[in-house]
Amino acid sequence: MRAVHVVRLEGPQALELVEVPEPPAGEGAVVVDVHAAGVAWPDLLLTRGQYQLKPEPPFAPGGEVAGVVRSAPRDSALVPGQRVAVLTGVGGWQDVVVSTVENVLPLPDGLDLATGAGIAFNYLTVHFGLTRRARLQAGETVLVHGASGGIGVATLQLAKAYGARTIAVVSSEAKQAAAREAGADEVVLADGFLARVKELTGGRGVDVVMDPVGGDRFTDSLRSLAPEGRLLVVGFTGGDIPTVKVNRLLLNNISVLGVGWGAFLFVEPAYLQQQWSELRTLLEQGQVVPVPVRTHPLEDAAQVLRDMDARTLTGKAVLTLR
Repeated sequence: MRAVHVVRLEGPQALELVEVPEPPAGEGAVVVDVHAAGVAWPDLLLTRGQYQLKPEPPFAPGGEVAGVVRSAPRDSALVPGQRVAVLTGVGGWQDVVVSTVENVLPLPDGLDLATGAGIAFNYLTVHFGLTRRARLQAGETVLVHGASGGIGVATLQLAKAYGARTIAVVSSEAKQAAAREAGADEVVLADGFLARVKELTGGRGVDVVMDPVGGDRFTDSLRSLAPEGRLLVVGFTGGDIPTVKVNRLLLNNISVLGVGWGAFLFVEPAYLQQQWSELRTLLEQGQVVPVPVRTHPLEDAAQVLRDMDARTLTGKAVLTLR
């Protein structure tokens, strides 16, 4: 089968398209023929050995895929030919994956496989952040950094589904359209966003900040919070990991909350299927309508990661295999 492997921990340029044997399938495993594979920020970090998971090269990146079940245990609810998404952690950028039943997510009938490959990682991370960590309530306001990216788009969609008002923060005027397409109520540029947010909220501030960017925006994100506001730390695509002067937390009784969705699943693995049941219902009812993904052939994986590193990607990128 084909696979894209990291052969050295030197970034995207160290990706190679190779032919390798199919992975062995032990008893109780689900075998899935992969049609599409999502691309996420951790994949870029994996190519440099900078992610918390540190597999030794050669290995295939790819934490989420979608495809068709080839075989499944008889005592599972899965059947051959069924369309599913799979959380793989790593190893998704290849023609065939083998998974446990618990990490296989049946797709709604109306969701195509390319979209299915790009929905689980971002939307379930955001679902965990908004519902479990921030306890978002209808009528609250959510500020979304990196709003044209995968996590940002998922936040705009889910926050709206839960009855929240959304303010999108983007780094350039060219990315405003992507945020509006995802359903943002307001869109502001990152440069000077604090003053604009205060204006849009009548000086009160926002209830929740979703921050996958970090870097030099962090302090102004804290300042943008309303009393008892919550800042969700998802990642650091801006490069720098910010620090918090904890006296700031006292001023308006604000909170900084980590959103380590993957780490939480290690502790509560059954939570994944609970999440997927809730998200699938939103999808089937049309309360969440994912924007179209950007598809690229598997052979272009290295270029997609280079574009991600250069911050020129918008929306969710997906590699197509079939």
